[in-house]
Amino acid sequence: MGFWQKLFKSEFSEFTAEDRQKLDAIQKITGYHFHDLNLLLLALTHRSFHKPGEKKHTYRSNERLEFLGDSVLGLVIAEMLYLDHPDLREGRMTKMKAMLVNEITLSNVGKTIKLNEQIRMSPEEENLGGRQRPSIISDAFEAILGAVYIDGGLGAASDVITRLIYARKDDILSDKSQKNFKGDLLELMQANGDGMPYYEVESEIGPDHDKEFEISVYINKEKIGHGRGHTKKEAEQKAAAMALKSLKEE
Repeated sequence: MGFWQKLFKSEFSEFTAEDRQKLDAIQKITGYHFHDLNLLLLALTHRSFHKPGEKKHTYRSNERLEFLGDSVLGLVIAEMLYLDHPDLREGRMTKMKAMLVNEITLSNVGKTIKLNEQIRMSPEEENLGGRQRPSIISDAFEAILGAVYIDGGLGAASDVITRLIYARKDDILSDKSQKNFKGDLLELMQANGDGMPYYEVESEIGPDHDKEFEISVYINKEKIGHGRGHTKKEAEQKAAAMALKSLKEE
């Protein structure tokens, strides 16, 4: 067992028939076959999951794998854009990358490949609409990429990202509904030489399954916008949208 497998060693050892179905479905979708299926099952496990008669939080969730997968996805997409578009300026590549890796994209692709049907979650979360919640689907997507990276390395993760995300690049980038306010704000700040915008969580309200974040965006220590959302990414987009609106009105 390698270093990464030891670090992420899971408590799963025996798979139910339902687990097997989920594992087989995801491996077929991704085109990658795991050496350690425990990693994949962990990637599919939402923090709400528990078996009947067991206490909540009995199992580890996919949150740590999601953290890793987010970075792997960003690196791979950045490299692909850099190599495929040698004439593009940094600002344009930043906007393209943001559209390819954001929650909307991952959730939409996740629904297309029926990833949301394979996520393990509690009945309570499912009854609250969790299986259609963009943040849950996108987090599971990133967790799978993290699991592939640990199990097979960066090359394997890159193959999966190419197959599921980059192959859809043109459609994703032409989707007019994907307005990337964060990217637009960053591009404007860079063009004006005003420095990098940064985002700060002001508050977190509500239970874990229905938390709401309030986030503010600052330029040179000056608050220029704020927003609320059920994910940090959503709140940041709303904060950036407010900032752009106020800057245009000046």
